[in-house]
Amino acid sequence: MELQRGRRKHQRRKQEHYRCGECSTAHCKISYWYIFRNKKLKLPPGPRGLPLIGNLLSLEPNLHVYFANLAEVYGPIVKLQVGSKIFLVVSSTSLTKEVLKDNDAIFANRDAPVAALVASYGGVDIGWSASNSEWRKLRKVFSHEMLSNKSLDLSYGLRRDEMRKTVSDIHRRRIDTPINFGEEVFIIILNMIMGMLWGGTLQAEERSKVGAEFQKVIGELVKLIGRTNVSDVFPALKIFDIQGIEREAKVLCLWLDRIMDSVIDQRVKLNDTDQTCQSKDSKKDFLQLLLELMEQKDPKTQITKTQLKALYLDIVVAGTETTSTTIEWVMTEMMQHPEIMERVQAEIDQVVGTNNTVDESHLSKLHYLDAVVKETFRLHPVAPLLIPHSPSSPCEIGGYIIPKGATVFCNAWAMQRDPESWNESNDPLTFQPERFLDDGDVKKFDYNGKNFSYLPFGSGRRICAGIPLVERMLTYVLASLLHSFDWELPRDTKLDVAETFGIALKKSTPLVVIPTPRIVNLELYM
Repeated sequence: MELQRGRRKHQRRKQEHYRCGECSTAHCKISYWYIFRNKKLKLPPGPRGLPLIGNLLSLEPNLHVYFANLAEVYGPIVKLQVGSKIFLVVSSTSLTKEVLKDNDAIFANRDAPVAALVASYGGVDIGWSASNSEWRKLRKVFSHEMLSNKSLDLSYGLRRDEMRKTVSDIHRRRIDTPINFGEEVFIIILNMIMGMLWGGTLQAEERSKVGAEFQKVIGELVKLIGRTNVSDVFPALKIFDIQGIEREAKVLCLWLDRIMDSVIDQRVKLNDTDQTCQSKDSKKDFLQLLLELMEQKDPKTQITKTQLKALYLDIVVAGTETTSTTIEWVMTEMMQHPEIMERVQAEIDQVVGTNNTVDESHLSKLHYLDAVVKETFRLHPVAPLLIPHSPSSPCEIGGYIIPKGATVFCNAWAMQRDPESWNESNDPLTFQPERFLDDGDVKKFDYNGKNFSYLPFGSGRRICAGIPLVERMLTYVLASLLHSFDWELPRDTKLDVAETFGIALKKSTPLVVIPTPRIVNLELYM
């Protein structure tokens, strides 16, 4: 009897402790028994679906807009039944804070689509992996070793050389010629990333050829990950691969895998003959660093070849898509607001000068350009619904139960346009970089996910790990292109600002612009 009374007392204390909001992570895991007994807790509201398929047929192409419209009807947390999956969409800053901060550990897992699992070698990367010890180790290696300030400073020469080659090429061959701006920027970012990944291993011509092929394959792979797949919403049908998405993803990833194996083997052979280690530039790329970690016996940092390749794909796919898409949106907004472009160029001229080239050391002084970039991220977040989270156990959010294994979206696109958070008098739907300059608290609008009304890179332990690299590349490329050239639309061309939902929120119509030189000193184009 004493033992039973003790157990009941302990259970009551756990429940009371949970309700007071001061519990540990372990106590936050609500048992199904607790859900059953507490009738106040229930699933969130949402539109009624059809038998078996639920709300699948009612989903609209631009999910971020569709989910925002549902939130106006059903409230800040909405439930949809999509096939056999439960989708939950959170559209308020307070509830997003509950998900990504208060219950961060519970929501740290992912619900990866089939194509993403193929592209991440079964989910052993940073983006799609479950929250476990191997994920923590890989993220630590990525953040502390590869993207440390020291490592990024050492690899700056690779980014600078690529940027100068691009400026020279545009000036020599493409002045007064219409350019697909997004495509051009994608190649710049891809070449920068490839230079940092395996710098001296590939020669310039070979890297350019591999880069062009990478661009095509990555584009097709991203489309596959973003497509609605029957295998994702009806996991029991996965073995049939009805739409062939898994097969297509495997073919693409097999090509990428062969390229990476070839590059890794080539570097290992060079290391064996001490050629790479003697090279001045060998310490500046990430491949040498990761190979050294592979050879180490320290379980805290040692990684496998599969993890190395999965990490490489994360960097290439996420880095190129997010950065090039955002740069295209920045240029689109500046073409729509020429006075903003003039102010940005005037700031760059003042900081850099007209007889000098842009250097990464200048970036911290380009405050207005930084505000323009942040405003672009606000109106056009690259991942409008962030990467979906999946709770490891049932959890209470906003008085509702979030079932274990549900797919949880945080609608950053909607929250970053919310008048309550973004001062209704300044119209949150208009492009106003000044809103990031007027606030006295500069850190309030950084990318670290502490302000839940501004989450372009997410928040919590699954926040984007590549922020330091994206910040450097994005601003550096923009500043260089705006310093070197003026840009205008082709005659009789109307600017299109429509967007298309996907893994990245891209422009529906590519931005085509014409560059003209704006620097008198022609030597700066050499």
